Amino acid sequence: MKVVLALGSNLGDRFDTLQGALDSLFDSRELEFVAVSPVYETDPVGGPDQGAYLNVVVIARSDLEPRMLLDRAQSVENAFGRVRVERWGARTLDVDLISVGNVVSDDPELTLPHPRAHERAFVLVPWVRADPDAVLGGRSVADLLSGLDQEYVRLRPDLTLQSPE
Repeated sequence: MKVVLALGSNLGDRFDTLQGALDSLFDSRELEFVAVSPVYETDPVGGPDQGAYLNVVVIARSDLEPRMLLDRAQSVENAFGRVRVERWGARTLDVDLISVGNVVSDDPELTLPHPRAHERAFVLVPWVRADPDAVLGGRSVADLLSGLDQEYVRLRPDLTLQSPE
C-alpha cells in the first residue's frame, strides 16, 4: 500500500532531526522509500506562540497494518525527544500518518485519512511536490491546495534531505 507521512520539526536542529527521522523510518525492510518532498519552512498554525517549522512529506510503500505504521512513527518521534505536553505546541519532531492506501478509519487514535490534512497547506504543498498525482478523499491534492492560503509555506532550496540508505 502507498503510505503518506508528514514530518515537521520546530525545536533544536530542525533539519538534522528531519534527516535523522527519515533515516530511522526506513531502517528496516517493512517500509520501502518512494519519495520525499523538498523542505519547506512554515509558520505555525494554531496553538501557542512558537518558532517556524521545517516540513516535508514522505511517500512510502508498506504491507504493515496502519496501527503498526503509527507505532513506528511514534517510536521515531520518541527517539528524537518528542514530548507531548501542550496540544499543537512546539516539538522536536512530529510524524503524522496522512494516508495508508485506501484505508478509511474513524478510530480516535488513528483516523485515516488524516482528518485535517485537506485543510493544511503545510502538508499539501510538499505532498503535491513529492507526488503530483496524489489524491485525498477522492479529490486531487492539487485541487484541494488551490483553495488554501499558501503564503506561509516557503520553499527552502538551500536544504535537501538525502534519500535513506
